[in-house]
Amino acid sequence: MAASSFLLLFLVSFFLYFSPSISTNSDGNALHALRKTLSDPTNVLQSWDPSLVNPCTWFHVTCDAKNRVIRLDLGNSNVSGTLGPELGQLKHLKYLELYNNDISGKIPKELGNLKSLVSLDLYGNKFEGEIPKSFAKLKSLTFLRLNNNKLTGSIPRELATLSSLKVFDVSNNDLCGTIPVDGPFASFPMESFVNNRLNGPELKGLVPYDFGC
Repeated sequence: MAASSFLLLFLVSFFLYFSPSISTNSDGNALHALRKTLSDPTNVLQSWDPSLVNPCTWFHVTCDAKNRVIRLDLGNSNVSGTLGPELGQLKHLKYLELYNNDISGKIPKELGNLKSLVSLDLYGNKFEGEIPKSFAKLKSLTFLRLNNNKLTGSIPRELATLSSLKVFDVSNNDLCGTIPVDGPFASFPMESFVNNRLNGPELKGLVPYDFGC
């Protein structure tokens, strides 16, 4: 009797361990949610199989030694659709490359939860709405390229606290107001801001006013 109970317990444990619905990790769940919001006419996401234990074998996904997703490369992939809040669950993500696609809708504020993010490239899409103020939480961010979209509103002054930011490009959008001058913004060239409705840099010592916003 004891032997049969032990065998039953072993079989249940074995099933739970290898069951795809149980073993798929949170990174895989987040990426699978992304896949469901994207149209993929050229099947670049065909390897994204949610039944696998983790997404580290999927194309365009890079993991670290602990099977945590650290890079997502879907630039120039001919995908369209929108981004959902689930992307904010990729806690170890360092590089998010979604440039030159046909992705639309708002940029999820949940991307501000990606505390390890070094590079965020969303340029060359159809994103609209405002730049999320939550990006100010991305203290490791070095590259932020949002150019060639349909973004509106002003440049969040909170981004001036990103001391690691070296490259910032919001050209060719529909942004308004003035350009911050504090922190890293003191070194960004004017080419980073062209073809918007921006009214030039703020004047130091004065409260910024968003002309035209």
